[in-house]
Amino acid sequence: MSKKPEKQKGDPKTTGHVWDGIEEFDNPMPRWWLWTFYACIVWAIGYTIAYPAWPGLKGATPGLLGWSTRADVQADIDAVNESNSGIFARLASAELTEVPADAELNKFAVSAGSAVFKTWCAQCHGSGASGAKGYPNLLDDDWLWGGDIEAIYTTVSHGVRNETDDDARYSEMPAFGRDEILEPEQIDQAVNFVMSLSGDAQDASKVAEGAVVFEENCSACHGETGTGGREVGAPNLTDAIWLYGGDYATLTETVTNARYGVMPAWTGRLKEEQVRAVALYVHQLGGGE
Repeated sequence: MSKKPEKQKGDPKTTGHVWDGIEEFDNPMPRWWLWTFYACIVWAIGYTIAYPAWPGLKGATPGLLGWSTRADVQADIDAVNESNSGIFARLASAELTEVPADAELNKFAVSAGSAVFKTWCAQCHGSGASGAKGYPNLLDDDWLWGGDIEAIYTTVSHGVRNETDDDARYSEMPAFGRDEILEPEQIDQAVNFVMSLSGDAQDASKVAEGAVVFEENCSACHGETGTGGREVGAPNLTDAIWLYGGDYATLTETVTNARYGVMPAWTGRLKEEQVRAVALYVHQLGGGE
C-alpha cells in the first residue's frame, strides 16, 4: 500500500478529493482570469440590456438602443433603390418592345429581372428556368400563351387560372374520363392517336379510330392537326414537348382527369418595374419570340 504523501509547509488546502491516495490541491484561479471573467459577465448583462437579446412569444426584447439588423439591411436596400429610382422609372414607362434597343436600360432590366426570377420564380421553373414536370421550360420556344415580350408580360402580370385576377389566362381541359364524357376505350384510342402525332403509338391499330375521337372532342382547342391554339392555351401535341409527360400512362391520366396548373398573378405582389424586368429577362433566355 502506497504511503500517503506528507504535506509540505506552504501547501494550499486540498479539495477533499482523493484518488489512490493522491489528493487535489485547491489552487485559487489567477486574479487576472477572475477579473476577466467578471468583466465578461458585466459586459453580457449590459449587452442584453442595450441590444435585442431575449426571445419572447412574438419577438426578442428590442434593447434600449433600438438597434436592428433588419433595419440596417432595409436601409441598405432603400439606398440602392433610391440610387436606381431614375432607371426604374424609365423601365416602368418604356415600351417593352423598345427596351432591347436601349443597351443601358436593357442590361439593367435583365439584371434586375434575373434577381426577381431567382427570388420568386425559380421555385417552380428552376434556377435555370428549364422547368420541371408540370412547370413550363422557359428556354425553348414552346409557349402555351405566346412567347413575344408582350405575351410574356401579360402572363407574368395576371398569371394563369388563379382566382385573384380577373384577367388571368384561363383555359380548362375537360376531364373526359372522370366526367364520363368518353368511354375508356375511346380514351385509349385518342391517346394512341395523340402519341402518333409526335412519335409512335402504343397500339397503331387504334390510331385511325382515335383520330375520329380527337376530331370530335379535342380539335376545337388543339386544332385539327393537333398543333395547338394559343388563344386558349392549348398545347401543341405534335412537337414531342410535354408538360406532364408524353408516355401512354401519363397521357391517359391527362385525358381522363385533365390538368389544371395555376400560376399566381404578380401584379400587386411585385412592382410594375419588377414585372417588366422579369418579363424581359425570361424573353431573352433563348425561347422568346
